[in-house]
Amino acid sequence: MFRALTRERTPLWLYPGLLSLDAPLVAVAWLHVFANIWRVNYLPWMAYLALGLAVWVIHVANRLQTARRFGGEGPGARHRFHARHAPVFLGAGLLAVLALLVLVLTQLPVSVFGYLPVGVVLVAGFLVISRLHGGLADDSGFGRTILAGAALAYGTAMMAHLFLPGMGKHDLVRSREFLTFAVLCVLYLRATDFWEKSAARAGTGGADDVPGDLAITLPVLLLGVAALVFAITSHHHSVRPFYYAILTGAALIHVINRNCREFSSGQLRLLADGAMLAPAVIFHAYPAA
Repeated sequence: MFRALTRERTPLWLYPGLLSLDAPLVAVAWLHVFANIWRVNYLPWMAYLALGLAVWVIHVANRLQTARRFGGEGPGARHRFHARHAPVFLGAGLLAVLALLVLVLTQLPVSVFGYLPVGVVLVAGFLVISRLHGGLADDSGFGRTILAGAALAYGTAMMAHLFLPGMGKHDLVRSREFLTFAVLCVLYLRATDFWEKSAARAGTGGADDVPGDLAITLPVLLLGVAALVFAITSHHHSVRPFYYAILTGAALIHVINRNCREFSSGQLRLLADGAMLAPAVIFHAYPAA
């Protein structure tokens, strides 16, 4: 099935990204963080599965759409991989959608239908902008990245929030935890997108001029300051590890951004995924008060 990639001796560490498993792993890890920070009494494994499937389907659809727009190739290795194995991804995507529908209708609380419209709007906006403007060749990616980051954050936090009694989507979108995580998701996607664009322009596999990009550097610094202030001023000590995790993620993205010339495009994407997964480990390592 992946014969072409085998001939090219693709490193194993690239396969999570090639298979679109990177973002689902990030979402599932942070869902566990939200479930702990909001003291969700019971979060079934089906919630993790539903979130992972939803994020995976969206990413596969976007990458197939982008590859098709670029004539069956695509601007990056992930898009080319999806284009070469489009029938496999389409079949698996269809099965994932059916499984997701079954989970939503039979395993999740009825309150999920009150949350879904916002998520659908965010995802639809992201896919429409992606279709209209394409991939790495244009400069319209920031708006697309904002919608993608907001959708990723909303879906992740929503899956924990809907298991809180007496809560609704308005309580979710007003929470500091959701807002700071949404900014982190946007910066994560913005950074990887910018590095990939720079690598494509340079044609050398390494990013160029990324450290000077204020669209990454300034928001990362502001998010770090905000997370630190929220942690210090929080009256609930149990919430502080969450903001320390956000601070860690922002710091890691900043460090990678400042040193991105040292890495290839594939390595940068792997490091970006690590910058989002490491804070979840930090959260559980920090002793709760």
